[in-house]
Amino acid sequence: MNSYRFYPYIALVIGVIAVSTSAIFVKLTLAPAPVIAFYRLLFSTILIAPLFFWKCINEVKGMAKKDWVYSTIAGVLLAFHFILWFESLNFTSVASSVVLVTLQPLFSFIGTYLFFKEKVSGIAAVSGIIAIAGSVVISWGDFQISGLALFGDVLALAACALITAYLLFGQGIRKRHSLTLYTFIVYGISSLTLLIYCLLFQYPLAPYPVTDWYYFLVLAIVPTLLGHSLFNWSIKWVSTNLVSVMILFEPVGAIILAYYVLGENVILSQVFGGSIIMVGITLFLLENRLSKKELKPVS
Repeated sequence: MNSYRFYPYIALVIGVIAVSTSAIFVKLTLAPAPVIAFYRLLFSTILIAPLFFWKCINEVKGMAKKDWVYSTIAGVLLAFHFILWFESLNFTSVASSVVLVTLQPLFSFIGTYLFFKEKVSGIAAVSGIIAIAGSVVISWGDFQISGLALFGDVLALAACALITAYLLFGQGIRKRHSLTLYTFIVYGISSLTLLIYCLLFQYPLAPYPVTDWYYFLVLAIVPTLLGHSLFNWSIKWVSTNLVSVMILFEPVGAIILAYYVLGENVILSQVFGGSIIMVGITLFLLENRLSKKELKPVS
């Protein structure tokens, strides 16, 4: 059995652990949500730039017009995903926000069928429902049917739809182009979109405490370059559906970190819900491994 078949799955596990830190760092940052998102994507683009200019200049010439259009759309979608999600954390808890953002299979199963004609097997659908049910259990005691909390929940759900669309637009491009090329272009377009948004709505880009700049950089390195970039790398070989279901583990990691870093209490429903999520993810992975053909070698 070729070891490369396991690389996308290992990358997904690392990616999920990395993105689990995102909500914590956002909560610790004092800057407005659009500013946090802008610097996160800007620093990510800057860190990728040397590798891009070293290896990908010739590859850019091979990009079709459709690739540019899809990359631009993906970048804009990613920008507004971060705006809405980071903003939601100002109105609702880490648990509720992260849970709603990671309900991606609801959108992914429909999107992959409409765009790529990928049929979802009965077992995959059931495992997705189980994982989603675990997310609902986690948030059950945290939802508040009231003003600001409900508004934050709506923002998080909208952010969920946007990140799924972002992954769907990237799935086709990643099968044709390298990770470095794709992430540099998409993160660059996303940071430009966020800059325009900040200037348009007069969000100050400075000054901020030194700790905020530290968190901006950490957000760029950990949840973005070690999180989203690994998701983008994986979708060259696996479906957006698999990525979306794996991301359902994010609430578990975020809740654990929120307990130790932010002092948020962990309640029984969160422990029980996290266990249900893991059951759903395990079923989905087993079904995926049994039903899919061997992955293509890493080129």
